[in-house]
Amino acid sequence: MTLSSIYILLVGFTNCFFFKISWSASDFSLEGDYLLGGLFPLHEIEKETTLFSAETTECFRHISSKSGYGMLQIMRFAVEEINNSTTLLPNVSLGYEIFDYCSNTKNINSVLSFISKNGSVKPKEKLNNYQPKVIALTGPFGSTRTITIAPLLTMDLIPLVNYGAASYALSNKLHYPSFVRTVPSNKDMIEMIIQIIRWFGWNWVAFLGSKDDYSSDGLKLFNEFVKNTGICLAYQEGLSLNANYSLTVKKIDRLNINVIVVFAVAQYASKIIKAAIANNIQDKVWIASHAWALNQQIPREPGIEKIGTVIGITDRLLSFPGFSEFVYKARATTDVGYDVAEGEVKSKTCNQVCDYCSLLTAEEIINENPSFSFGIYAAIYTIAHALHKVLQCDINECQKNTMAKPYMLLGEIKKLDFILNGREVKYDENYDPTISYDSVLWRTDVNPPQFLMVGTYDKHPEITFTMDNSLLPWHNNGSVPFSNCSVECKVGHSRKTEGFHSCCFTCKKCPPNSYVDFSRDPYTCFPCAEGEWSDEGSTACKTRSVVYPQFTEILSIIVMVSAACLIILLIAIFCLFAYNYDTPVVKSAGGSMCFLMLTSLILSSISVFFFFGKPTFVFCLLRNAIFEYFFTVCISCLTVRSFQIISVFKMATQFPKVYSLWVKHNGQWLFIAFVSFIHLISCVIWMTVNPVKAIADSWTFKDQIMLICEMGNTITLTIVMFISWFMGFLCLLFSYMGRDLPKNYNEAKSITFSLILYYLTWIAYFTAYLSVKSKYIVILNAVAQVSSINGILFSYFISKSYIIIFQPQKNTPAYFQTSIQNYTQTISRT
Repeated sequence: MTLSSIYILLVGFTNCFFFKISWSASDFSLEGDYLLGGLFPLHEIEKETTLFSAETTECFRHISSKSGYGMLQIMRFAVEEINNSTTLLPNVSLGYEIFDYCSNTKNINSVLSFISKNGSVKPKEKLNNYQPKVIALTGPFGSTRTITIAPLLTMDLIPLVNYGAASYALSNKLHYPSFVRTVPSNKDMIEMIIQIIRWFGWNWVAFLGSKDDYSSDGLKLFNEFVKNTGICLAYQEGLSLNANYSLTVKKIDRLNINVIVVFAVAQYASKIIKAAIANNIQDKVWIASHAWALNQQIPREPGIEKIGTVIGITDRLLSFPGFSEFVYKARATTDVGYDVAEGEVKSKTCNQVCDYCSLLTAEEIINENPSFSFGIYAAIYTIAHALHKVLQCDINECQKNTMAKPYMLLGEIKKLDFILNGREVKYDENYDPTISYDSVLWRTDVNPPQFLMVGTYDKHPEITFTMDNSLLPWHNNGSVPFSNCSVECKVGHSRKTEGFHSCCFTCKKCPPNSYVDFSRDPYTCFPCAEGEWSDEGSTACKTRSVVYPQFTEILSIIVMVSAACLIILLIAIFCLFAYNYDTPVVKSAGGSMCFLMLTSLILSSISVFFFFGKPTFVFCLLRNAIFEYFFTVCISCLTVRSFQIISVFKMATQFPKVYSLWVKHNGQWLFIAFVSFIHLISCVIWMTVNPVKAIADSWTFKDQIMLICEMGNTITLTIVMFISWFMGFLCLLFSYMGRDLPKNYNEAKSITFSLILYYLTWIAYFTAYLSVKSKYIVILNAVAQVSSINGILFSYFISKSYIIIFQPQKNTPAYFQTSIQNYTQTISRT
């Protein structure tokens, strides 16, 4: 503060308060045992100006405020009720001194009067020794005005029980320890505004306010609270009284914003609404803050019904029994402002003059804006209840000799919890009240305009918000107005932001195996987890079914029973051949080599059981490796057997030395051992170089995960298969060469049949494997193995077993000798 400002302040204070005035009881003062202070906006200054002379602001020279005078009457009514009460402050009377607080900075003089003692202010006085003129005060109206004077009251901890300052900054008790309020803070009001916006699904809104603490605090909180709500603040502006309001409303209209939050006092709200009417701004939704939600003048503006729907937020409205009678009585006895001449006005104490007040009728006062009525009423009763506690009052009397200092009331206010006209009054640790808001609809289509309650918002004992949509006759053909930058995406579509605001977007359908979750993030298509799937345009993923051939399936049981029967049959033949080992049939079938073949087929059959159940590394390893190796050993025996028969009947005569070496060195066993060893090495390499393993096939079917076995390295697998198939080819070749051998030794047909069945089966399997993806391909693999074993079993061993069991006459050396002699004779003739 500059020296000139200090000079003006001190001179003004002297002019106002050291010029002794005495007057009869009036609207501005009442004597009592304890004095309360009151600050009300009976006038409003249209434009602040800097004064360069030693002169205080005289409020009566500015615009009158009927609602301010109505507030003053509520305070007077509350004081009279308390003074007439027999239970609250019995035998103690309250008085008051009220000032017209019309300016943000010019009327500090009023507060200096409140905190003075015998006309002086002693800032360094101890709290126990200092007794200011008032024990507490209420007011002023407006956050900026309150923030201006609150520090002056803080030094003496004088309770400032406010009825009209909602700035959230005032909840900071480190800066404003003696500030108490009976109206909710901006924080609670902004929360309710956001509740309304979200209730109707709007996300494209404008926020208009003024350049004061009330509006700037509200805008700051709004920007903070709309984060992560999906609401975009499309336009915001803090207006001065001299701003271009027409330009502002035109900008909003051009941006297609249909929901406008006007968070300002009535002065600014009136200018905004008038500009909207003048510029033919139609069919908008206007959300009115507490400060002008129940204003009586704005709804009467001509043409206001065209601007759209106005929804106001106001404190829970309550009636005050006896207030009307009090006002009528006061109108009959008031002595304020009767055609006072200018000279007489100046003789009054500054800012305690109201020349228009006596012209107001009782009906005008009673019907004025009731938004802050309960706040004022509760403020006076809060002070009274706290004083009641400090004076240790009972139902009959108070201890008047008890010292009551202003700071003592603060400690009691925090503990208060009482019912006032059916509503609970209590305060939290920041001296903020319990929250009870109503939302009201402006009915401007009737005369006089009406306010219809359409919703509620409470935070005690828990947050509850209600809105009756049926009571809202929207201007848009009865349907909820659209105020979104973009049309909401269809189900399964994510948003793609366009421009600066997240509310402006295009829609994109989520691809398969992804989904959009609006509660999590509407701008992202999230991929499904490994075990899940989804169609294109999904909002959730489905769990994939895990499939593999199980032991309990019908097909699995059939194949395993077949393999078991096959093993039993092979064992039986093994025993049969062992029992008839010395017979010609067994010897012609290969003798001891038959047992190697049968053993190989038995071991090959065991591999079938590893195709069922959940695949593991061991199962994958054994299901094909066992079969490939032992079946190849069996084919190599067949190959040797075919070659050996040809050698006996053809090669022995043509190449006697070669045959002699073959017989002498057991060529058949050397060949089998060599092939078996080479094939064993190839199988080991196949199983160790990029070995087979169990994998989860999640790409073949969108809704399934197939547990399958990889076939391993392609090259090593090819080598393993080549050896087996090459042995089969040699066997076929030798069988063909021996097609004209004696009947008992001619096995060309049986071997050819078994090998052709072997080839056809595996060609069919690999064709299906490459073209069809299904868990049944695994079963087909097992069937191919069973079929290959059955081919050799039935074509080679069953026929010989039949002779042993059912045609023993053919199983004699003589029979076989006869066959050889017939063959020899046939050859000699040719």
